[in-house]
Amino acid sequence: MKKPFLFLIIFFFWANLVSNAQWSVDTQLTNGPGNSQMDGLPNARCIALSGDTVHVAWRDNRDGASGEIYYKRSTDGGLNWGPDMRISKNVFTSTAPSISVSGSVVIIVWSDKRDGISNNNYEIYYSRSTDGGTSWGTDTRLTNDSAQSDSPSVSVFGQLVIVVWDDYREVSTKSYYKRSTDCGVSWGADTKLVEPGGSPSVSVSGSMVHVVWNALGKTGYKRSADGGLTWEASKLLTVDNVVTNSPSLSVSGSSVHVVWLDSRNNFKYEIYYKHSTDSGVTWNLDTRLTTNYTSATLFSSVAASGSDVHVVWDDNRDGNYEIYYKGSKDGGLIWGADTRLTSNASISMHPYISASVLAVNVVWTDTRNGSDIYYKRNLTGNPVGLKDLASSGLPFKVFPNPASTEINIRSLENINELSITNILGKEIYYSGSLNPTPELRIPISDFQSGVYFIQAKMGNRKSIQKFIKL
Repeated sequence: MKKPFLFLIIFFFWANLVSNAQWSVDTQLTNGPGNSQMDGLPNARCIALSGDTVHVAWRDNRDGASGEIYYKRSTDGGLNWGPDMRISKNVFTSTAPSISVSGSVVIIVWSDKRDGISNNNYEIYYSRSTDGGTSWGTDTRLTNDSAQSDSPSVSVFGQLVIVVWDDYREVSTKSYYKRSTDCGVSWGADTKLVEPGGSPSVSVSGSMVHVVWNALGKTGYKRSADGGLTWEASKLLTVDNVVTNSPSLSVSGSSVHVVWLDSRNNFKYEIYYKHSTDSGVTWNLDTRLTTNYTSATLFSSVAASGSDVHVVWDDNRDGNYEIYYKGSKDGGLIWGADTRLTSNASISMHPYISASVLAVNVVWTDTRNGSDIYYKRNLTGNPVGLKDLASSGLPFKVFPNPASTEINIRSLENINELSITNILGKEIYYSGSLNPTPELRIPISDFQSGVYFIQAKMGNRKSIQKFIKL
């Protein structure tokens, strides 16, 4: 009678072992003479994905004590990495980078002190690459005020770019925003978003823009349905008489996911989570993700891809700070156990996470060899991947389908040409070579509802699939 019970123990032990084995070994990304640090806030993102290309930005003082913004990329999903590239070009302090990508356009924003040395003043700067990170344009100043502007967060979708930041041009801290509708070529005016408000985090999906921030110890939320032209009224996501801090935001289609630090339990920060399935109109109840009363959590970051939601944080329950992970496969309803990602005697902290249909990618600051940037990935983090595509018998896969704001296309083969036509045969989208086996993200918010056909040319053969725009 004890054998079934023993079998269950063995099975769950094996399942846990396999789950942990899905994560790769730690990879050291930097090895410069100075300190390399992920010194942004959770409101920002220091890692971004586009197909098989992984983009990472950080602060580095190898060129002097002030610190500059550096960038690195992998074009094969994190297996191999290119050289470190210096993005900010000045001798003064550059800090708190945030990175976002749409197709071949990569944008980095950061806080920069080159214009405010006498009064210790930061301004927001940005740089962009139009060739997937191979080359970068000149630094461009986005804010120009006598008061400080810092802690920026950026999100890009198609041609729309939204930047939010902390601004001190008035007495109290405000959250401001700025937008570009031509992928960063030109910019609108600085516009006050919320008052009071600090550490805003932004995510764009189609024409929907979502922002969360700190508001007098609470977590606030605001959205725009027209790409940042107009904004709906702010709402508080937390109402308890406790202190919340450091919200992080991720959006996948109409699902909006937020995590933050919350002191309602014994005045120790634990990670709480909340999500909306209707683009921020209504929200579910708060979900407590961590229950380790003795730990001191400093930092958390969330990433969503389809129905998969991923959270990382730093936690000192083991005597020093290590990186932990927790995931959900059903849009945030049920969560797995805490998974420790790092295990060493040094400090591992300030993690950022990004996810696609192929992998979950994590970067953090690690002191095992000084202060460097480390990376690891989980290739089975999401259910739709190359294995699923191979078993389907199709040369490429379109998902989600039906879709309302965007579709993703994943191919096992190199696609020479890809086009989208409507039911009348009119071509409304075209892309050239996709190599190798990339994932292409296509915004479809501007498409009219109906049936569309995707034609992919691979060598001498063609394949056609249809999708429905809701």
